Amino acid sequence: MRSFRDLDTNDLGRGRPVVTLFSGGLDSSYLLHRLARTGYRNIHAVSVDVGDDETTTEKQRIADSLGVNLHIIDARETFVHEFVRPAISAQAVYLDTHPISSSLSRPLIARLAVQLARNIGAHTVLHTANRSQNTLRRLNGAIGLLGFSGVYGSPYELDPISRDQKIWELKQAGLEEMAGRIVSGDSNLWCREFESGILDDPEDHAVPDHLYRWSVMTADTAEEVVEVRLRAGVPVAVDGRALPLTELIDELNRRVGSFGIGRYSGLEHLAGGEKVLEIREMPAACLLLRTYRHLETAVLDAETIREKMHVEQVWVREALEGRWFGELRAACQKFIETCAEKVDGAVRWRLTAGSAQTTGILADHPLYLRNREDWEQHSTGVVHA
Repeated sequence: MRSFRDLDTNDLGRGRPVVTLFSGGLDSSYLLHRLARTGYRNIHAVSVDVGDDETTTEKQRIADSLGVNLHIIDARETFVHEFVRPAISAQAVYLDTHPISSSLSRPLIARLAVQLARNIGAHTVLHTANRSQNTLRRLNGAIGLLGFSGVYGSPYELDPISRDQKIWELKQAGLEEMAGRIVSGDSNLWCREFESGILDDPEDHAVPDHLYRWSVMTADTAEEVVEVRLRAGVPVAVDGRALPLTELIDELNRRVGSFGIGRYSGLEHLAGGEKVLEIREMPAACLLLRTYRHLETAVLDAETIREKMHVEQVWVREALEGRWFGELRAACQKFIETCAEKVDGAVRWRLTAGSAQTTGILADHPLYLRNREDWEQHSTGVVHA
């Protein structure tokens, strides 16, 4: 399934169930509209909650307006533990520019959509990625690796519809609020991401302040100390308070973000090698990835870290290219998890406006020296009078 013409001309069975991914945004709302307009009568919109910005109420209103069945799946805990946690230990940063995010949510969304399709007997799973979005190969790749034997893909791939056209048609269908969508957004507990629309041009992409939510400095921003503790590579506590990982990320997004920390811009490659601009805010990711690296360097041999840094980029490549469920990423993960077993300790940070600096690296089983002079004297075996 690669175009809207396929929807119009292919006989997928107008009365048979069709599953479509639904975020509540412009593209996914328009796809529901087109399916209903084309005569599909058994449409199942699946919305996977990984901590996105769109409200359940608004999603339900859109689904009701278009006469489709809405399935909202709360997958926040699964997302954090099965996808974000491995990304922290893998230091999942794209070409040293920005932490990856949608590469982590897409395989989970695909898995849940395929599960729903199998449960209701649907032979079609649709999404809304287009050729200028890396989500296209990530969702298609994940669905394929999951062994889904039905029809899947995005009608936007070969049949792009202009933003103005989508807005106009949805306004005619009673969804006038879609006119306010000036960029494409993707949000989860780990990242808020913006692209397209007014942010299309890498050479001129001033981001409106109102798009940011976490990384906004407050009027009374002064200075703060925060300590993050890891156990076997997993963040487990902030300032000595044990927290579930989901809550820990949420707290750091707010606390670290209030110092204006965690904004990223970067160019990602498409399947053909072209580059597109993406803007992110990821305060918790910024601090947690740096915390992990500091503790890792404190407890692992330098040669092990060098090899791990190579494996990290293989891991990132496999996730980016839609092969999360492939054997190579899984093999990389095994090596990374072996390294993570020793990553125990805490890092203390001093937060000021736009800056985070370490004031303490406290490994439980460190390789670092705390007194170089004593070490030099004792390591030579010579005791001076």
